[in-house]
Amino acid sequence: MKKDLRQIFLGLQRQMVTTLQAEREIIGHPTTKGTSSELQWLKMLGRYLPKRYSVDKAFVLDCNGTISDQIDVVIYDRQYSPFLFNQDDAIYIPAESVYAVLEVKPEIDARHIKYAGEKAASVRRLGRTSALISHAGGVYAPKQPPYILAGILALESSWNPPFATPFNSALLALQGEERLDLGCALQHGGFRVDYENGPETKCEVSASDASLIFFFLTLLSKLQSVGTVAAIDFEQFARIL
Repeated sequence: MKKDLRQIFLGLQRQMVTTLQAEREIIGHPTTKGTSSELQWLKMLGRYLPKRYSVDKAFVLDCNGTISDQIDVVIYDRQYSPFLFNQDDAIYIPAESVYAVLEVKPEIDARHIKYAGEKAASVRRLGRTSALISHAGGVYAPKQPPYILAGILALESSWNPPFATPFNSALLALQGEERLDLGCALQHGGFRVDYENGPETKCEVSASDASLIFFFLTLLSKLQSVGTVAAIDFEQFARIL
């Protein structure tokens, strides 16, 4: 018996679109509406990402006590960075644990792209430690903390057409630590950005009926290329306690 992976994700995409549209119509308060949308994305990613990854709405902190903005979706590791803090229902994740940060918005437009970039930068600017990793044959040297992925998730794009010049201009206006690597507008398409060629930055966009599977497989591929996060140097965190 064979399963059509595309049809599975297409069904999930339709379900998420229906839910998010209904919430937009029924829920009037912007904060409540935003929280509900975030929960839909957290639920989807928590269900379908491999179990090595955890997903939460959280703040990110470093060993110097510096804290990021609150991030709608943080994808993080629990194997080599096995602790986090939970205070007054707010989660605080050490920067070393973070693989990716994603911002959830009702639509993708220039203002929200800039906002998501600023949120990403607040995480990428944090300090990260790296410790030796023991194994049966000895120890691995501390590894360089990997690049933190960043993106934006939404129901739709505000532009018509959705991913033309204004969209590309908004992405290219992001500098350095603000850059977004991928995203999804459920009704219009998923996208991924290649910054490796410098000025010739390329943005690939999917068809509208493949937005979720394109985004999800892009995310998995990029997470796979990152490998495993660096292990926390707990002695550095102990300095401030």
